Amino acid sequence: MAVLPEISGPTDLRRLNLEQLRELADEIRQFLIDHVSATGGHLGPNLGVVELTLALHRVFDSPDDPILFDTGHQSYVHKLLTGRQAAFASLRQAGGLSGYPARAESEHDWMENSHASTALSWGTGLAQGFRLRHDPNTVVVVVGDGALTGGMAWEALNNISVHPELRLVIVVNDNGRSYAPTRGGLARHLSVLRTDQRYEQFLDAIKQTVQAVPGVGGPAYDLLHGLKTGVKDILAPQGLFSDLRLKYAGPIDGHDLAALEQVLQQAKAFHGPVMVHCLTEKGRGFEAAENHQADRFHAVGRIDSTTGQPLRTASGPSWTEVFAQELTDLGAEFHDLVAISAAMVEPVGLGPFALAWPERTFDVGIAEQHAVASAAGLATAGFHPVVALYSTFLNRGFDQLLMDVGLHRLGVTFVLDRAGLTGPDGPSHHGVWDMAMASLVPGLRLAVPRDQTRLRQALRQAVACDDHPTVVRYPRGRVTDDLPPVEVRDGLDVLFQSGCDTGVLIVGYGPLAQVAVAAGRRLAGQGRSVTVVDPVWALPVKTGLVALASTAEVVISLEDGIDSGGLGQSLTAALADAGWAQPVRRLAIRAGFVPQGKRAQLLAEAGLTADQVVALAEAELVSDRSREGLADRLGQEIALPAASPQTLELAPDGSAVVTVGLPGQSA
Repeated sequence: MAVLPEISGPTDLRRLNLEQLRELADEIRQFLIDHVSATGGHLGPNLGVVELTLALHRVFDSPDDPILFDTGHQSYVHKLLTGRQAAFASLRQAGGLSGYPARAESEHDWMENSHASTALSWGTGLAQGFRLRHDPNTVVVVVGDGALTGGMAWEALNNISVHPELRLVIVVNDNGRSYAPTRGGLARHLSVLRTDQRYEQFLDAIKQTVQAVPGVGGPAYDLLHGLKTGVKDILAPQGLFSDLRLKYAGPIDGHDLAALEQVLQQAKAFHGPVMVHCLTEKGRGFEAAENHQADRFHAVGRIDSTTGQPLRTASGPSWTEVFAQELTDLGAEFHDLVAISAAMVEPVGLGPFALAWPERTFDVGIAEQHAVASAAGLATAGFHPVVALYSTFLNRGFDQLLMDVGLHRLGVTFVLDRAGLTGPDGPSHHGVWDMAMASLVPGLRLAVPRDQTRLRQALRQAVACDDHPTVVRYPRGRVTDDLPPVEVRDGLDVLFQSGCDTGVLIVGYGPLAQVAVAAGRRLAGQGRSVTVVDPVWALPVKTGLVALASTAEVVISLEDGIDSGGLGQSLTAALADAGWAQPVRRLAIRAGFVPQGKRAQLLAEAGLTADQVVALAEAELVSDRSREGLADRLGQEIALPAASPQTLELAPDGSAVVTVGLPGQSA
């Protein structure tokens, strides 16, 4: 009889014996393979933490004992054990189960952790709060070895070291890999610990010899057990953790349920900070992942649950693939070109460049702040760094972008993959903040290419800039079809024009240029005069765009970033600086946290469609005519003091309101 259907919460685990737990572990792995193959998601990391998560929920009393996962993509087993089995068919779908911990889903999810290296700080704060209110519960932080390469994790560890009273258990899930092989000094230290067999062999020899003595073997071995720390320090040095005043336990086989429970019980009973070092195998139990690099199964789309092969082969190259090829070509031309990744060489497309020039490729681990600041140093030394990140992760390096690169006017290129609305990973992974942040950096130039030809051109232009930072951003997925300009005018790609005057001006940034052209053609079919342009290089705002916008009746901008501080607002500000009061109707993402869903669906919900552009243009043209007619009538019927401030607004019902004098006064 299957065990998994009988598990509705952590308390159900405590009635199972060891054999039933092992059976449950097998069922969980098959459940994950079947469901994640159908929905896509983080398969490899979760297959590796099955036994570890079972042991955690048997030893600790979640939710009273908070269990925090860093990063949260290794929380699928936790979700299964906390009553969410029935929802797994909706994993990462719109309105469905999140691919990360989500407080709205369960009281067992204390934090919505989806960016690495933060949970130790959260855990420290929780443990401090529990101590202050005399709460005896223990906080557990499950941190991947890759997440420990982040500087924030080390800030937390340093702080934990001066608070020996905190009830905090740090479980290091050490599989030697994050998105890629884990980099850095800590990774080497953990590697020494997990590969040094002398410690276990020495203890086994002692155990067998001493316990064999009749009558006194058991007690004698217990007395000698105190030697373990000393032996461990000699054979597998623990100085790193002892210097941090952390009690260290391990390495432990992360798939041995009995051993895991024993060491976790000891850690819980210690009543102080303890680090439990567990060795796990990423992708365990899935033959396709075990026989290939587990990195390929870190996160998957829809795959065959037996072979692991993708179920759909998309046509055409991805944005990432186009970038990868162009950067590799540029690397052959420019020997001062270097590439920097934050533990994501392959996902961001640096793999071919790294293969060709490994000495010019730097993977700094999950440490975006360090990546950006080190790029500043490389630029100062005469190189041109290309820092390739997912857009959402630039958030973490903004201070360095502003102060270390921008302030010094250094030639560093930032290539932002997964920009805009990315889809199923939800609010933490949508790359909607980058353009607003970039607009705050004086001297920075930002390109939003609409197709692969423009991406190649923009990247080539970016790496030629040595006296200011540049940003090139593009979305997830396959590149859109090339959209050549019908004319290049004042540095703008004119993509469509109908009529002898500007009339409606639509500014389409990046892939949304396709939407802008579709809307422009429909408006032209209705007899409207319309022009559609793409600046490609969106920041700083081009003078040609300001001049063109100043002559239009209606200006509409489209961008897949937040409206506040975005490209539309930058155009509005540039018009105002030039003395024009022409308003820009902005279609963008409202400042907020957009839920998970398919990109096309989310764009539609944000109003970034041709239908919405056409409707907005029509409404604005009607509003303009209403304003003009009202202004004529007001001029004839009402004599207003020349010195009185006046504004004219159109109310939602179509009526006009004139505000005179102080705010709130009207006539």
